[in-house]
Amino acid sequence: MSALSYAVHDSMTMLRRNLRHALRYPAVSLGASMMPILMLLLFVYAFGDSIGAGMGGRDAYLEYLTPGIVIMGVASGAMSTSIAVCSDMTEGIINRFRTMNITRSSFITGHVVGSVIQTMVSVVLVVAVALALGFRPDAGPLEWLAAAGLLTAVAFAVTWLAAAFGLISKTVESASNKPLLVQFLPFLGSAFVPAGSMSPGLRWFAEYQPFTPMTETLRGLLSGSEIGANGWISLGWCAGIALFGYVWSRSLFNSTTKR
Repeated sequence: MSALSYAVHDSMTMLRRNLRHALRYPAVSLGASMMPILMLLLFVYAFGDSIGAGMGGRDAYLEYLTPGIVIMGVASGAMSTSIAVCSDMTEGIINRFRTMNITRSSFITGHVVGSVIQTMVSVVLVVAVALALGFRPDAGPLEWLAAAGLLTAVAFAVTWLAAAFGLISKTVESASNKPLLVQFLPFLGSAFVPAGSMSPGLRWFAEYQPFTPMTETLRGLLSGSEIGANGWISLGWCAGIALFGYVWSRSLFNSTTKR
């Protein structure tokens, strides 16, 4: 077997390990979907009439809000990744992995791929709740496929960054806190209200932070409208964040396991 074949085989082994943990503790695995679902219910039923007054009512606001909540759900998956990586690094299992003949990169890769799968399952739950509330997208099969690809790319990027957060954390508690900024960045974008309705300083930040083009791209795909340059901008952000998170994670893991 080649070095690449060994790396893929070892990564698949780590992936199976992480998915078995997810099945064993479903409350933890699906916890990432609870906050987006609660936010969806809160904003639709508590604030939907007032915020949606200028959009055509509560139903129109639900159509606007759902893509932002879905993106928020993807970002929320970062917490579970950070916690899982930190747990393995601090509870001794990594010392056992050091003694085994496995590819070094497979540990992080297994965590990342497993977390992306769990995040996409959470996204399906969020979309299912939105559909039950009355969300009716106009997307065709190609738009749904493109939306799934975009969400997978966002999840992949955010998960690599979360893995680095887990590696720099000394305790599980700190690992759960570090991804909070990533989780709440959609609040400061166009997830809940249009960026144009914000004050000038906040509007500038909302327009140029990564989650706004991601939200607008998903919103356009699900509504069947034009996405303009937002699609390419979103993919560029995803590639940049994923590359940064990957390099940072590999550097942290290699320096830690050499000690």
